[in-house]
Amino acid sequence: MKESSEIIVGLDIGTTKIAAIVGRRNEFNKIEILGHGRTDSYGVKRGVVSNIENTVNSIKTAINQASEESEVDIKYVNVGIAGQHIKSLQHRGSLIRENSDEEISEQDIEKLHNSMYNLNMNPGEEIIDVIPQEYIIDGEEGIKEPIGMLGNSLEANFHIIIGQTAAAKNIYKCVRKAGLEVVDLILEPIASAEAVLSDEEKEAGVVLVDIGGGTTDIAIFQDGIIRHTAVIPFGGDIITEDVKEGCTIIKKHAEELKVKFGSALASENKEEEIVAIPGLRGRPPKEISLKNLASIIQARMEEIIEHIYFEIRNSGYEKKLIAGIVLTGGGAMLQHILQLTEFITGMDTRVGYPNEHLAKEVKDEVASPMYATGIGLVIEGISRFNKERTKELAELGEKRKIKFKIKKEKGKEKEYGRSEKEIGPGSFLERIQNWFEKDEIE
Repeated sequence: MKESSEIIVGLDIGTTKIAAIVGRRNEFNKIEILGHGRTDSYGVKRGVVSNIENTVNSIKTAINQASEESEVDIKYVNVGIAGQHIKSLQHRGSLIRENSDEEISEQDIEKLHNSMYNLNMNPGEEIIDVIPQEYIIDGEEGIKEPIGMLGNSLEANFHIIIGQTAAAKNIYKCVRKAGLEVVDLILEPIASAEAVLSDEEKEAGVVLVDIGGGTTDIAIFQDGIIRHTAVIPFGGDIITEDVKEGCTIIKKHAEELKVKFGSALASENKEEEIVAIPGLRGRPPKEISLKNLASIIQARMEEIIEHIYFEIRNSGYEKKLIAGIVLTGGGAMLQHILQLTEFITGMDTRVGYPNEHLAKEVKDEVASPMYATGIGLVIEGISRFNKERTKELAELGEKRKIKFKIKKEKGKEKEYGRSEKEIGPGSFLERIQNWFEKDEIE
């Protein structure tokens, strides 16, 4: 039986809410949620920080709630990054190996991986993450695990995620000001996919659509590999705005109406279904037709789904997605959204709940599509932590081997430490950390 893993915290800084999830992998390989915190988000617009102070306060509130419930002193967090500035591209990298008789090692893979961070970007943009899709050894394609193989040339197809430097720095600054340290910046659609998709779906081909408050995040998988990511700058908040304008009511009432009575299909509501909204300051209550409400929601929802469908066609994988679409996020809880999505795209659709990998004794509230990103950040954080630990142990073993081999030759141990030129410029997070060390937060 496996032991429980380290405790990992996921911090989802969204447009509508900020959620902190504390979890660990139990001995049955399931994710155990130890505690969670949630607060309204007042400083984020469309996934991008627009007010540092408000965001910092919201982060502190969510973290304090999660800390109390889990009885864990939270210091390190895995943070989600989204926003309309996020885009992705495919790139092939290559490496000619000096000694083709030696097995391909972790160092070779890392060298190839890190060389991708040297690609030229537009001013103000940075590479946030580099995800290997498949490797090519001496022209032989479709290799997923190249370590241990022999070959002269090592190539790989990479999925490269790009974002605005300023947006990422602002997220990092808010987390630091809240007294926390960032372990990793993780793209939110990738985190959500970890929480709600099964390996079979990723293999068959699937579109993960996370409908949040400010943005709708998309991740397309096929043959177990991530093929396309995109962020659409529309979400649940724009629907609330439409309801507010269309029904001439205040935002708070518009949100409540959408959540309690909203539907994505006007044809599912009868003309005579009416709901009364309290009047302002002694004014009489306002009566609103549910059919009219659904018409407003449907118009905007159709626009969002059309954007999603455009991204699916744009990816080039439209005909290869056997598992169809999985909707998650708070917006996926809207009535009749499945029917509307299937009608517009012609693809099978289901709502993704993040209970795929959760232990049995989780509160219903947390096992909601609304917390898919937060739970996904915990799952992805655990996975990255374990990879890092495995790599450290392997490097330690390698160091010992080298020291044993050359113990009589003075100063040779130093050869193990790779030069900065070999390693590459370091990850995006490392560069942000260096930037903050130079210009420390007051």
